[in-house]
Amino acid sequence: MLDDVETTLADVEALLFCANPKAFCDIAELDGAPVGQALWFYNLSTFTGRHGIYLEDLYVRPEARGKGAGLALLRRLARRCREEGLARLEWMVLDWNAPSIAFYDALGAETKDAWLLRRLTGQPLATLADG
Repeated sequence: MLDDVETTLADVEALLFCANPKAFCDIAELDGAPVGQALWFYNLSTFTGRHGIYLEDLYVRPEARGKGAGLALLRRLARRCREEGLARLEWMVLDWNAPSIAFYDALGAETKDAWLLRRLTGQPLATLADG
């Protein structure tokens, strides 16, 4: 999905290494080399009255898949939820990504079929802001 990516290295540095970051990143290593990352931020549930974690991006290099890096990253986030009293860990997965869906299903993650993602960007976002 590289054609959809607009993010620059400067953007990432500004997000993660500023004085008051709003996003965080955990790195998985294999034999001392980085092989994966989990980019996440805190969210909020009015249903539970507590914060949770939203996993924005989970990526493991293809050559490292199946070696436990993705599981380790998710396990670390689950532990953070437990340690901080957070209500949930959630994320989205593309409907065509069968290997990832199978991986998440094996963990016991449920699909929230009734919820539809809605998004405003570009001109519709600007029009709403101006209105």
